[in-house]
Amino acid sequence: MIGTRDKQLSPAELLASAEALRTSGGRLQFAYAWAPAGTSPEVRYVSAIPNQQEFQMWAVAGQRELPSLTPVLPLLGWYEREMMDLQGLTFVGHPEPYPLVLRPDDSTHINGNGLNGGGPTNGRPHLPDIDAADVQHLPFGPIRADVLESAEFTFLYVGEHIIHYHPRLFFKHRGMEARFEGTDPQHGAIIAERVSAVGSLAHSLAYCEAVERAAGCDVPQRAKALRVLLAELERLYNHLHYLGHLCHTTTLKVGEAQGKLLEETAKQLNARLTGSRFLRGVLTPGGLRRDLDPGKWLGNALENLREEFVAYADRLEASESHLDRLITTGILPERVAFDQGATGPIERASGLDRDLRRDHPYAGYAGLPLTVTALKEGDAYARERVRMAEVEASFVLCQRILLLLEPGPVHADCRPAPLAEGLGWAEGPRGSTFYAVHIGADGRLARVKIKSPSFSNWRAFPFTVHDSNMMDYAINEASFGLTMAGCDR
Repeated sequence: MIGTRDKQLSPAELLASAEALRTSGGRLQFAYAWAPAGTSPEVRYVSAIPNQQEFQMWAVAGQRELPSLTPVLPLLGWYEREMMDLQGLTFVGHPEPYPLVLRPDDSTHINGNGLNGGGPTNGRPHLPDIDAADVQHLPFGPIRADVLESAEFTFLYVGEHIIHYHPRLFFKHRGMEARFEGTDPQHGAIIAERVSAVGSLAHSLAYCEAVERAAGCDVPQRAKALRVLLAELERLYNHLHYLGHLCHTTTLKVGEAQGKLLEETAKQLNARLTGSRFLRGVLTPGGLRRDLDPGKWLGNALENLREEFVAYADRLEASESHLDRLITTGILPERVAFDQGATGPIERASGLDRDLRRDHPYAGYAGLPLTVTALKEGDAYARERVRMAEVEASFVLCQRILLLLEPGPVHADCRPAPLAEGLGWAEGPRGSTFYAVHIGADGRLARVKIKSPSFSNWRAFPFTVHDSNMMDYAINEASFGLTMAGCDR
C-alpha cells in the first residue's frame, strides 16, 4: 500500500507483534477485513510508530478465525466485534464477544466485499450483576428528545450517582462502505461527503488522499493549499458550534446564542466561498473540481470573525457558573485515552500530544506553522480549552494560506490502476479520519474502509461516565462533541 510499510503475518505472529507495538509506544489506528475477488478473507491492521511519518500495516490472509488482540490493544475491541458482525470472522478470546452493529435478533447480514456476515455472536451485552433494591435501571432511547440522533443508553444508578453506563449505537447503520463498491473512484468523494455531514470535508479529503496514493498522482500545489484552507474552515464552524452547544448544557443561554451565531457566520463564509455551507462538492481525486477565489474578502471576514471569537472566548472564561460545571467533569485519564483509542481534541485534552496534520502531514500541511495544544486535566474544561486553542490556530493557518496562495492548476489526472490500493487520512474537527481504498480488476472500487473519529471516541466515552452523576451527564457528552453518524456509517 502506497504511503505505508506492509508486513505479512501469520496468526501465531499477531500477538507478538501487538505486544511489541504496545511496548514501543506505538498505537494501532484501526483494523478491517476484506476479500479480494475469488480469494479468502484478509484482515488488515494499520498502526503508527513513534517518530515515523509512514504508517505500518499488518496483513493476515486466508483466516476466518484469529486470536483477539483486544486484551493487548483494547481499542481493537470494537473493530473486532464489527468484523464478527459484518464479515463473519471469529476472534478467539475476545473479552466482549457480543454484537456491536447488529441487534440480537438480526439474521445473518451480508456486507458486500465478498464476506458474509455471521449474525449475532453471544446475545445481549452483559451488565454488572448488582443485587441491591436501591439501584435503579434506566434504559434511555433510542428515540430521544429534540433532534438528537438515535442511541440507547443504559444507566445503573443510585440517586444521582451513576454506577455503570452502557451505550448502544448503530440503530441506523447505513452500510456506507458497501455503497462504494462498484463505483468509479472519481465519484467516490460524493459518497464520502455524506458519511457525516459535519465532517464532509474531512471524509472527502481522506478518501481523495487514499485514491491519490493508489494512483501515485501529484496534486497541484494550489489545490493542496486550498484543501488546507477548507479543512480549517470546517474545523472553525464545528468548534464554534461545539462551544455554543456546551453552553446549552450548562444553561448559559446567552453563551449558547452567541456561539451558534458565530457558527452561522462561519457557515455563511463557507457558502460564499464554495456554494456549500458544509463545503461539499469541491474535492475530487486529483485536487479540486473547480478553482476557488477567496480574494481579499475572505481574509477580512475571517479577521472580523476572529475578533468576535476572542471576545466571546473571554466572556466564557469569565462565566464562573459555566466553568464550575466543566471543571473536574468527565475526567478521561491519559492511559485510558490511549488504550481505548481516543482521538482529536479528546485525546489532546488528556495529555496525548498527537495530530495527523503535524505527525503525518498531508495535503499542504507540511511546513505550515501549526500549533497543537495538549492539556493534562482530561476533564470537560480541558476539552473546551483545547478546542478554543484550535480555533485560534485555525484562524492563523487560514490567513497564512491566503497570504501564500499562488495561481496555478487545481486538478491533475488521477486514475488508479486495477488492483491498486491506498491509505488516506485527515485530522478532522473530531479527530483522525482514515480511508483504505482497494481497486478491483475492473478499475472500480472493490473495498473502502472508513475509520471515523466518533467511532473511536464513543469507545472511550463510557469510561468518563462510570462513577459520575446524572446531573453532569449531558455536559460530559456535549464536551466530547460526538456524532452517531460516524458510527452508523
